[in-house]
Amino acid sequence: MEENNRPVHEIRMGGVKASIWQNEAKNGGSFYSASFHTLYRDSEGSWRRSSSFGREDLLLLAKVANEVHSFMLLQSAQTVEVDADDDE
Repeated sequence: MEENNRPVHEIRMGGVKASIWQNEAKNGGSFYSASFHTLYRDSEGSWRRSSSFGREDLLLLAKVANEVHSFMLLQSAQTVEVDADDDE
């Protein structure tokens, strides 16, 4: 797998996991997106993932989503600081 196809950050709480992706915008900037899934073991003991969440996963999903939001805000703030430094 190419390095560009890997998430820039992952957050996991219990069986809920988020992968954060950095994407290039048409204007030359970048933006972030996230995918969420739950991890579980199948009947053979292999790890699988699903984008369907049970009742027990929903609070963890909300907490993971909050962490993802904070990560994206921090990255955006750092980008603005770098851009401001470049303008000086």
